[in-house]
Amino acid sequence: MLNKKTVKDIDVKNKKVLLRVDFNVPLKEGKVNDDTRIKAALPTIKYLLSEGVSKLILCSHLGRPKGKVTEDLRLDPVAKRLEELLGERIKKCDDCVGENVKQSITTSDFRIILLENLRFHPEEEACDDNFSKQLSELAEIFVNDAFGSSHRKHASVYGVAKYLPAVAGFLMEKEINYLGQLLETPEKPYVAILGGAKVSDKILIIEKLMERVNAILIGGAMAYTFLKAKGEKVGISRVEEDRVGLAKDILEKAQTQNVKIILPVDHIVVDNIDNPSSKKEVKKIPEGFIGVDIGRETIKIFAEELSVAKTILWNGPLGIFEKEDYSAGTKEIAYKLAELSSKGVTTVIGGGDSAAAVATFGVKDKMSHVSTGGGASLEFLEGKLLPGVEVLQDKK
Repeated sequence: MLNKKTVKDIDVKNKKVLLRVDFNVPLKEGKVNDDTRIKAALPTIKYLLSEGVSKLILCSHLGRPKGKVTEDLRLDPVAKRLEELLGERIKKCDDCVGENVKQSITTSDFRIILLENLRFHPEEEACDDNFSKQLSELAEIFVNDAFGSSHRKHASVYGVAKYLPAVAGFLMEKEINYLGQLLETPEKPYVAILGGAKVSDKILIIEKLMERVNAILIGGAMAYTFLKAKGEKVGISRVEEDRVGLAKDILEKAQTQNVKIILPVDHIVVDNIDNPSSKKEVKKIPEGFIGVDIGRETIKIFAEELSVAKTILWNGPLGIFEKEDYSAGTKEIAYKLAELSSKGVTTVIGGGDSAAAVATFGVKDKMSHVSTGGGASLEFLEGKLLPGVEVLQDKK
């Protein structure tokens, strides 16, 4: 699938390697709260070290400092957690470009250097040419293992490749192979589960999926826009009024293309999300009530449809799963996918909230692949060429 060079196609011995990783992790009280993304980068880091790089220079962004130095978005807690995971000392720099950084890389006895948050410089997101060049001057080879950032045309994923030979890391390779398989050669029947809040976020992917899938199961808040398009009453559920016409078009198009679109037939509804005085399971949503999860019959229908699938893509939760009272739909479907995955069905979780959901319900490791990129996965599955992938060297 990935017709790009990877770390295995390039000689890194005694070379300085700049490795773009995705260490955009949640912090709590100065500590890393979830190290999933750090662990995801370990195979590439360990491989490069075992191949005898002279220096491994890691770079990442963290949060949204908006081009200014923000003390609580420094990468020191990340360096500490990475040291624990690797069992090796790491030199953490106070900046990511400049003479001082160059100097400390040259003089440091440590093999691993972690640069400071790239987004402390506005030039990173602007893909400034001079900033890209400064980053490139730190190394002789560039490796991109940050799939989750590769849909952005930023200096550290796109600009640097103008100045250094650029190849993919193992995580990047895995992402593109799994997601590429869904785009090019998915084993049929192929079923997609789409949830989350907005139809507008998923329009392009729905259109792309309709060319390939046998069925699309729709839950989450976006289901109410579709139900309204069918003329059903949805109470005060979240509806994108300006997308109702579009939802109608999608439903009609699906019929002509022989793609099943399955919408919820029952719902968990409340009168108030945060302080409900009434919660019930209904077929028709009454006035003054808001849908917060799919009902038991819908779970059953979805599970039956999934049971015949050979390939499943899941993007977006089916209810407000962060609240336990509204999590049953997302949880049951997560368990169903884990069970199917153990029987050889390809199950791909498209990053973002769906990745958080399978982790919350303890079945993340049972899936074929959980993408580390929310927006990047969506854009890739929409058939777009990601800037961070485009600039990697092609295999001959």
